[in-house]
Amino acid sequence: MMTQPLSLRMTRSDVSRNMARFYFLSLQPTLFGEVMLIRNWGRIGTAGQTRFETFSEEEAAFVALHRLRCQKIKKGYCAD
Repeated sequence: MMTQPLSLRMTRSDVSRNMARFYFLSLQPTLFGEVMLIRNWGRIGTAGQTRFETFSEEEAAFVALHRLRCQKIKKGYCAD
């Protein structure tokens, strides 16, 4: 099982379009032995929106995190 929480913060900025966004991904263990993928996104300086997804297997959570990370990189996000 997961011993340490894992997190990744990414940002995307474009001054010409007045764009300043963040995307935060985190894997956290739950009290029931599952792994929760927490996604938080929005405009930099705001609380943004949050979505939670629970996985029974750690490997599936890592695959989902990696898939989302790759999607955001393709859209121009950079890891902080």
